[in-house]
Amino acid sequence: MGTPVPLRINSAAGKTAGAALLLFLLASALSAFPQTKDPKEKPPKEPTVAKLRIEVAGDKGQPIGNASVYIRYPEEHHLLRHSTQTEMNFKTNQDGSVKVPEVHMGKILIQIVVPGWKTYGKWYVIEKEEETIQIKLEKPPHWY
Repeated sequence: MGTPVPLRINSAAGKTAGAALLLFLLASALSAFPQTKDPKEKPPKEPTVAKLRIEVAGDKGQPIGNASVYIRYPEEHHLLRHSTQTEMNFKTNQDGSVKVPEVHMGKILIQIVVPGWKTYGKWYVIEKEEETIQIKLEKPPHWY
């Protein structure tokens, strides 16, 4: 056996092969990462909102004006993985009604407080873009 003869590669060919190898390794490394979203893909929709009208009346059907109306609903924050409570406060007009311009669809708590009437509170599920909720208040029990 003779002495090994070193293999000589043309320097231009060696650079091309080295660049091709580098591109192959780079492409392999990038394919290991998660793919980015398709730009045509729509972002998640914002929570839909509804217009809400609340009508507050007494036990005999008379409208109750200047009633305090509290609306509460949870808002989830997906990034922080916790929810906060959103609260809105309104007063009814002389007709006993209040218009809530925007409330998130889903489960909401409506509370009504009026001096001389029993405090009211109930959970509702808002499913339509426009809803009217009629609430009848009761007189508080007499204490002797």
